[in-house]
Amino acid sequence: MVMRSKLNIRFAFHPFSRKQLQVLFWWQVPEYQDKFAIICDGSVRAGKTVVMSLSYVRWAMMQFNGRNFGMAGKTIGSLRRNVIRDLKRILISEHYHVKDNQSENMLTVSKNGHTNYFFLFGGTNEASQDLVQGITLAGFFFDEVALMPESFVAQATSRLSVEGSKAWFNCNPDSPYHWFKLQWIDELTKKKAIRIHFLMKDNPSLSKETLERYDSMYSGVFYRRYILGEWAMADGLVYDNFDREKMVVDIPKDTVWEKHWISIDYGTQNATVFKLWSLFKGTWYNNAEYYYSGREAGRQKTDEQYIDDLEDFFFDNRLERRDVQLIVDPSAASFKKALRNRGFAVVNANNNVLDGVRFMMTQMNQGKMKWTEASQHTIKEFGSYMWDKKAADRGEDAVVKEHDHCMDADRYFAMKVLYTKKRKNIKLRKEGI
Repeated sequence: MVMRSKLNIRFAFHPFSRKQLQVLFWWQVPEYQDKFAIICDGSVRAGKTVVMSLSYVRWAMMQFNGRNFGMAGKTIGSLRRNVIRDLKRILISEHYHVKDNQSENMLTVSKNGHTNYFFLFGGTNEASQDLVQGITLAGFFFDEVALMPESFVAQATSRLSVEGSKAWFNCNPDSPYHWFKLQWIDELTKKKAIRIHFLMKDNPSLSKETLERYDSMYSGVFYRRYILGEWAMADGLVYDNFDREKMVVDIPKDTVWEKHWISIDYGTQNATVFKLWSLFKGTWYNNAEYYYSGREAGRQKTDEQYIDDLEDFFFDNRLERRDVQLIVDPSAASFKKALRNRGFAVVNANNNVLDGVRFMMTQMNQGKMKWTEASQHTIKEFGSYMWDKKAADRGEDAVVKEHDHCMDADRYFAMKVLYTKKRKNIKLRKEGI
């Protein structure tokens, strides 16, 4: 399939897969004429998002004129990055006229005498439902619906009062007790919905090397969800990919460290942890660890006493303040202030637990983070850091807040130093439409 935009840029795509073609034309199939919704779920990079948004706009433009439509992502920013940017270029290539009013977050799309209006929303939290109240819509597209609150989706679908209106959902799997799984996927007949389940093999544009790379990125529950496409429960050990034989190593001989960071998890009665991370030939090694628990020791230390210990930690590891930054939980306000007063360079940690766990597991699998025998408390925590079963039974992913101080410090390091937001190429990617 070849597309040419007004900028005379050619886009070459692999042929659509059978499932992609199903998505593109499902609403034209006679047996689905009475269906209200389509759900596309499954593994990452399976080629469902953009083809689904293209099908949504084609349906809207062929069935309606002068109507309002909704499109939502977790945030408007993520919707624009993940869907709208590529969708606009495809539509222009297909000779649609597209006007993007960014101040009002509205696309005006015209073709063959039809003009419709697509309003963009963010389903961020419970308050998001207020954004869609009062509007009458002929269709709604939900990108990553499993990340949205139930109240927002319920309010948005209730606005579909135009005759012939339909809802479009896509997502990666979550817990089997997630509200969307229970209320929509498990109730297809009741909801008058069809479901098309995607795996990466359903995206013919992915090379063998790309498939192998993604297969190596995830472990545990995230592997089951993002690679196998299963609605799987988060239970057992959080870092079940931790392999002591491979991930706990001796320091390379004749090591000349290229860079250092220290990540800190600060506690009052709970433990305070300093973790020294040092770079050598593309791998970060945790080669020193400080751990003190006021609860276990029976005596709590003050901020100044902890900073005295940090001074010793720098001296013992031959570190210079000017060369090392500290990554600290943003909630530890008083401690950060005391650190800065003593001349330390402090940056805030990213404390998103689930994103951090998922990302750190990927770094572990790819050999970018390793530990040493100095990481004794960390090694113990790898064997006792658990998913919260009670939360899982409610359809939520959460960790048990026990035996997590070294785990938190390591996650802070991974998200601050190794995590970089991938900039999506403005051109349409060849790895899946």
